[in-house]
Amino acid sequence: MSALPFLPYGRQDVDQADIDAVTAVLRGDWLTQGPTVEAFEQALAERTQAVHAVACANGTAALHLACLALGLGPGDAVVVPSVTFLATANAARYVGAEVAFADVDPATGLMGPEQAEAAIARAEAAGWRVRALAPVHFAGQTADRAALGALAAARGLAVIEDACHAIGSEDVVTDGRIVPVGSGSGAFGAMTAFSFHPVKTIAAGEGGAVTTDDPDLAARLRRFRNHGMERDPAQFEDQEAAFDETGTANPWYYEMAEPGFNYRLTDIHSALALSQLARLDAFVARRRHLMDLYAARLAPLSPLVRPAARVPWCRPAWHLCAVRIDFAAAGRPRARVMADLRARGIGTQVHYIPVHRQPYWRRRYGALPLPGAEEHYAQTLSLPLFPAMADADVERVVAALAEALG
Repeated sequence: MSALPFLPYGRQDVDQADIDAVTAVLRGDWLTQGPTVEAFEQALAERTQAVHAVACANGTAALHLACLALGLGPGDAVVVPSVTFLATANAARYVGAEVAFADVDPATGLMGPEQAEAAIARAEAAGWRVRALAPVHFAGQTADRAALGALAAARGLAVIEDACHAIGSEDVVTDGRIVPVGSGSGAFGAMTAFSFHPVKTIAAGEGGAVTTDDPDLAARLRRFRNHGMERDPAQFEDQEAAFDETGTANPWYYEMAEPGFNYRLTDIHSALALSQLARLDAFVARRRHLMDLYAARLAPLSPLVRPAARVPWCRPAWHLCAVRIDFAAAGRPRARVMADLRARGIGTQVHYIPVHRQPYWRRRYGALPLPGAEEHYAQTLSLPLFPAMADADVERVVAALAEALG
């Protein structure tokens, strides 16, 4: 066993300022539904250059809220790349929609317009009404937002960007502008979903958010996040119950036009997320440095081990160091390599088992031929990547990987 500290594949980085921010909320009057939630939303909107940011309980809730806000339901379909976490597809099923699984580029794990078009064709052949694309920004790299946005516009589809890996990532658009992920809703998508799970670039403990430029969608997101409750007098339907004899809204009054969920984010979580957001640039810079170091140190192991191919349009805020390993050529099964690395104090993970392979989806749709997703899955392994890693930790990981591969 290794005597060195264990290196997980990902870990939060909490400093004294983060602790002080949470402590201040604990000593204050509002633990939830208070001013810190709004402060975090405002800061996130500014950071992503979005008009609205709606905080919620986690990234899964963010995706579900986006589907609810669009009014998706039975008979509709959402195009989802198979290389993603379960939540992207599950969110569509929560509202009764079908999932049209798309293939990916095995070198990047990203869905492109060609794969999305093929998924749309399969969905339409099945008689589904495709309503939305849900591109996933994998490991910090963005899917081709411009091309997918153009496809969506041509077909009249909404776009829900799953950016749970990509807070802080940026695209370089054709006119040279740098566009943060979460902004540009008119150009790229209706809504962008984020996650602030502890292994992500910034942590809230648990937390998520949806950004959008559309005020109507923002209002629906906020309503669905809070049980479907409406407190805006302009939206009240029962005029007699809502207003007093002077026409003033009764201060206690609210209505529910349709049911929602308790997907609120607390002030405690918001305080941590707000403090972490102030450190985002430093986190991103450190992750980029570590990824550049990985690329240099892994080069001698090529072609047995290759970093993920980099897309030209993105300046990624790397969430994962997902490398491609030819385990068959090495003659070492992935499970054995992971066990050998763990014995050396190095944690790894596989991102992801293609979602279309899960028993629920196989029973629903049968076997799907998605060779890019299968190839990506067969070779992917996520190595440790988090801001507190030292440069020497990268050297240690790569040396241990070389030994584990024989």
